Amino acid sequence: MSQSPGNPAFRAARLERGWHSQSDVATAYTAHAALLGEDAGVDVRQVRRWESSKPGWPNRQARRILQSMFALSLEELGFTPPQSVRDNATTRPEEDGVHRRLLLRGVLGAAPALTLGGGPDRLAAAVANARRFGDHSLASGLRTALDDIARADSSTGPRRVLPAAMELLAVIDTLARNATTPVRRELLGVGARAAEFTAWLHRDAGSPAHLTVFFHDRAAEWATLTGNGPMHAYVLLRKAQATDRHDPARMLDLAQAAARGPWTLPPRARAEALQQEARALALTGAPADAVNRTLDDAHHALDQAGSPEPASCTGPLCAGYTLDRLMAQSAISYREAGQPAQAVDLLQQHLAQGVFAPRDRAFFTAHLSGALAAAGEPDQAAATGLTALRLAATPGFGQALGELRRTAAQLRPHARRPAVRELRQALTTLTA
Repeated sequence: MSQSPGNPAFRAARLERGWHSQSDVATAYTAHAALLGEDAGVDVRQVRRWESSKPGWPNRQARRILQSMFALSLEELGFTPPQSVRDNATTRPEEDGVHRRLLLRGVLGAAPALTLGGGPDRLAAAVANARRFGDHSLASGLRTALDDIARADSSTGPRRVLPAAMELLAVIDTLARNATTPVRRELLGVGARAAEFTAWLHRDAGSPAHLTVFFHDRAAEWATLTGNGPMHAYVLLRKAQATDRHDPARMLDLAQAAARGPWTLPPRARAEALQQEARALALTGAPADAVNRTLDDAHHALDQAGSPEPASCTGPLCAGYTLDRLMAQSAISYREAGQPAQAVDLLQQHLAQGVFAPRDRAFFTAHLSGALAAAGEPDQAAATGLTALRLAATPGFGQALGELRRTAAQLRPHARRPAVRELRQALTTLTA
């Protein structure tokens, strides 16, 4: 009896990537699932089936992981979709089309050598083939893609763009494995920014904490591998910002390491790190003088900066960090230090005159609501909270919504007041 020919496309693809055994594929699958934020794995028996003459059609999660880890379509891996899938091939869910178009526009916009020829479904394969070009256009295209995704996030929210960010990060990871040294260094540099941004998205989307930690660690690893000390410090700052306010000692350690470690942060990034240190000091109960001195240091650092540049996820660190943003964040420090009236004054002034992205406006407005509650203004706090809720609810800005829940808890003694009742009911309806 002749041996079954199996699935030669799958076997060839794994061998090309250096996975010499089916066990190697199973291990790579689990690792790549983690990269995509999935808790998933397969055993050797399943891999053997995929490599057989009757591989079947993988489930939705497996399809996503396989396409990402191989950077090929399922058909190119030797799978044949069932008739129902072929009949509905033109009806892709809207959000999938959105995130693929974002990535497509970014990569192809700056890397014209990357042509698809087969539509958005062949994006991963086209980018994978780009490794043979060996120039810098690929990294440039990936930077553009990351900036596109970041701009979309600031208005549409983290859940809408997380798939695009995860796909982009998976593409970078796949390409970097086999890239030449100079190109690999560039790819990992973009990857560090993409991993940090993905961690931020997971936190804002309310994902399990271990996912935020995973992507922060990946960003720090890639920043270290590329010798980018300032980027490593920036990841420490973002870790400090992601630390729960009930763990102020860790927040302080991370912020101080970012601001005062063995690296030189650009002035705007140093200003933000010092501001975060001031907030942590306030949370630890440090004297007001210590908090104020640190905020003064933040202002001095900002004074050393040149003109702000347009906000960019891949541009110079914190290039768009402005005085209005520093003052709004300083107000949060005053709120944490038990000075809500000063926080209210600063937030009202700079929200009125500053230019903020929708997410930032929702976040700072939510803090204003909490400061008003702490200052003994429950009706104004509730009205401001409803304004913040209108900004945050549809896009799902999780950190703003978290602050509103904190305010609602502060307002519990005033629950019978109409405005307070309306805010509390709106938040209950949102989470129902």
